[in-house]
Amino acid sequence: MLTDEQIEEMMARVRKLELKARRLVRESFAGEYLSSFRGQGLDFDDFREYQHGDEVRFIDWNVTARMNTPFVRKFREERELTVILAVDVSGSADYGSVSLSKREVAAETAAVLGFSALNNGDKVGLLLFAGEPLLFIPPEKGSRHLLRMIREILVAKPDNAGTSVAAACDFLIRSLRRKSLVFLISDFYSDPLDKPLGKLARKHETVALRVIDPLENKLPKAGKVVMIDSETGFETLVNTDNPNLRMAYEKLMRRQHEGVASVFHKHGIDSAQLATQGDTLAELHRLLKRRSRKRTR
Repeated sequence: MLTDEQIEEMMARVRKLELKARRLVRESFAGEYLSSFRGQGLDFDDFREYQHGDEVRFIDWNVTARMNTPFVRKFREERELTVILAVDVSGSADYGSVSLSKREVAAETAAVLGFSALNNGDKVGLLLFAGEPLLFIPPEKGSRHLLRMIREILVAKPDNAGTSVAAACDFLIRSLRRKSLVFLISDFYSDPLDKPLGKLARKHETVALRVIDPLENKLPKAGKVVMIDSETGFETLVNTDNPNLRMAYEKLMRRQHEGVASVFHKHGIDSAQLATQGDTLAELHRLLKRRSRKRTR
């Protein structure tokens, strides 16, 4: 149970995130979001008489037979998206060696994407997951709805602190009735990834945002330290002065990152790395620009 002081501190963080996210959306993200993510297809609009150059496949033969002249179906682009923010709040999400934890970076990213979506008239929903799905908030519109989601990201305390991207993917596949835009925000220290992400990407437009911390990639030379796995609680004494150990660790983490990146590439999942240091949203900016350029080709 949170104390009154903790609740007030948490709400202050939410308000600060809201102000920052609204400013970023207003200044730069709104246009890039709009050009990067469009509606998921075409809605039927009306019928009109066939004109030279119209697609033959759009001829409606029932109406044509009744009117005794060719008629085609008119469509309009479906602009409204259903956006799902699937956020990893496992034990490793609370790690941060610089200023922000990975959970705080995830909350900031979710806020920017959420306000961008609302600005575009889209509905936004939330899935929180760790070792299993924890909380699902169905897609709706409105800033109050979004602020509740940001608050839930910051305060969630899973009983199972592990990470199961597979369980999150399975939940979304079973729960989302219409094609949606899914932002998976996680460090992706999870197995398996290949089949679950492939299934999700085939059914929904999927974007992977990997939150990383610099110390997870490269051990500093700091003597003997006790390292604790935040998801299992396992403790081990490590001599970080050992150059062979540091080299082996760096090689292991590089292979892990390359493996995850290859899964994203295999299934056509656009991705970005968001760091807990520096400008955490610079890479998100670049991702939106890349998507926008691809759609205008």
